[in-house]
Amino acid sequence: MKKPLVTALMTAALAGLGTAPAAALGPDLTSAPAAAQAPAAQPRAKVKAVDFAGTVALSNCSGSVVRPPSASSADPALVMSNGHCLESGMPGAGEVVVDKASSRSFSLLNSAGRKVATLRATKVAYATMTDTDVSLYQLNTSYAAIESRYGIRALPLSADRPAQGTAIKVVSGYWKRIYSCNVDGFAHRLREGEWTWKDSVRYTAACDTIGGTSGSPVVDAATGKVVAVNNTGNEDGERCTDNNPCEVDENGTVTVREGINYAQQTYGITRCIGAGNKVDLTLPGCELPKPSGLRS
Repeated sequence: MKKPLVTALMTAALAGLGTAPAAALGPDLTSAPAAAQAPAAQPRAKVKAVDFAGTVALSNCSGSVVRPPSASSADPALVMSNGHCLESGMPGAGEVVVDKASSRSFSLLNSAGRKVATLRATKVAYATMTDTDVSLYQLNTSYAAIESRYGIRALPLSADRPAQGTAIKVVSGYWKRIYSCNVDGFAHRLREGEWTWKDSVRYTAACDTIGGTSGSPVVDAATGKVVAVNNTGNEDGERCTDNNPCEVDENGTVTVREGINYAQQTYGITRCIGAGNKVDLTLPGCELPKPSGLRS
């Protein structure tokens, strides 16, 4: 996990990050001029600009309003963050939280990073720190209502696994800062203290995320879809300790990458969302960890 927020606040104050503007975004890609005598080429699709619209700030973390491919506009909206950002504290290894009442509030941001509304949860639909590090809150309002009232659409949740080299943006609603880098690769297992995560996204060094960025959506810069949720980084070069995750490959070899940060892939979540935008861990293909009563 990232540093405790009070430590992060001190770090950010010293570094001048607390009021840092969003990272500058590059120009949209357009088609190159056609060669002389060659048939006119079809224009390439423009890269979708990534901003703060649809992201949220929690009391201690970042997050986003996300919409799975199967969700309808009338469905109750979902907010995604990290499992370690739960208001009730971090779930232990093997613990899975489902359908737990919650009235947590979230500050909804517009494209410029300004708060436009307070959203409220009715429950924690799902949360865990086993295999992944995610929390999904169900709101008391629908996607359609959010768009109608505030002009803000949810961030689409990708059903596809990101590829190595993908250009990504880590969008922190808490800090109102956007980090730009690429998917450097994947950690077969990422171990931190008592927790182990599977197939984690490893960033290139440019995404030097800090405390408070936990739960930020990781957005594919080309499609604008969420492909992961930011959650941790190795701060001090220690081996597999809290705030110092280590990578463990298929042969058990441990690698420590000081200063490198990670996220948890989210495409698997889309396989666990059923009718009414409800988390259904019994759906075919759903591989999210289950509470003990649902385990086969």
